[in-house]
Amino acid sequence: EVQLQASGGGLVQAGGSLRLSCAASGFTFEPYTIGWFRQAPEKEREPVSCISSSDGSTYYADSVKGRFTVSSDNAKNTVYLQMNSLKPEDTAVYYCAAIGGSLTQDFKWRFEQGGWWGQGTQVTVSS
Repeated sequence: EVQLQASGGGLVQAGGSLRLSCAASGFTFEPYTIGWFRQAPEKEREPVSCISSSDGSTYYADSVKGRFTVSSDNAKNTVYLQMNSLKPEDTAVYYCAAIGGSLTQDFKWRFEQGGWWGQGTQVTVSS
């Protein structure tokens, strides 16, 4: 069974940084894709960033490009989301999730329909 554990959230001032971690376990297949999603109050959940285990290909939402960096440490089975230059609008609960297969254009649908999801971690950015 695939299990995901997100951590690293917290309270930070605007302009600050946080690094989220997603510890993954239970993968008996390759490749797979790990994604970071977020949900702000009264807003729909949205994808933030993804990384594929097959070739390291990545996705970033336009709102975080240039500020966030996703990376993986395969030895530790952990995916990181380095978040710099944080803004109040980045405030949300951040979730990590996984799907089997490489990163494809329909990844949002694949995550929603058949992904494994971890619990969220709260990120709050004060102005």
